[in-house]
Amino acid sequence: MDTHIHFPQTGMIGSYGEQLLDWLNTYTFPCEKQFADKDHADKVAKIFLKELLRNGTTTALVFGSVHPQSVNALFEEAERPEPKVFRKALEVLGKSCAGRAFELKEVATGYRLQSREDFAPWVGRLWEERPQRYSRALLETMALIAYRQPITRCEIVDVRGVAVNSNIIKTLMEREWIRVVGHREVTGRPAMFATTKAFLDHFNLKGLDELPALAELREMEPEPLLDPDDAPVPAHLKALADASMGEEEGAEPKDETRC
Repeated sequence: MDTHIHFPQTGMIGSYGEQLLDWLNTYTFPCEKQFADKDHADKVAKIFLKELLRNGTTTALVFGSVHPQSVNALFEEAERPEPKVFRKALEVLGKSCAGRAFELKEVATGYRLQSREDFAPWVGRLWEERPQRYSRALLETMALIAYRQPITRCEIVDVRGVAVNSNIIKTLMEREWIRVVGHREVTGRPAMFATTKAFLDHFNLKGLDELPALAELREMEPEPLLDPDDAPVPAHLKALADASMGEEEGAEPKDETRC
């Protein structure tokens, strides 16, 4: 990312530095005056964008000139690069992160710069928000949706053997981890749930194929509608959510019987 770069000054990069007014009159203004010529602007736009991408810059705050045709030339050229050009730029950017405290990570919605896992303990100290704690019931429901999507609420009940609290579905919807993707063509046309890209992003995944491999998702034994935290969370389910200390979400009330 470059937060300050001048497109019309491309040809004077590395020019001799004098007093500001002398530098502007001798180099800057004559250089920018050439952008009144559309052909010149087109030529420089190609060079300018090629150099940005070659150095791994995919986002920039670019200052243009007073000549409208030069701005048009820049936008027209920016729309031309093929996906492979951006992939190459991202590759360069990713390599530039080597040995640093952050990395370029590909997730479901694209790419993001994030702190490396090794630095999580220190970064966590800077985050004052109280981490959430997820109940066993919420984890099991989330896992079933992730591995068996699209799935209806009643189908989740059939597997778990107990009712699904409305607050669990509400919590997952509010966090934008699941969404309604359609309705099963049976009596009542129940909603079918599936995971979202936000779910994949949260767990650092590019796609569902990166979910932890399971030989099969075993049907869970029926459990009484008691405090779900009294029972241990299966390891493969716990991996789907951060079970750190904090507020519990999605606990099942004892009077919930609907699917």
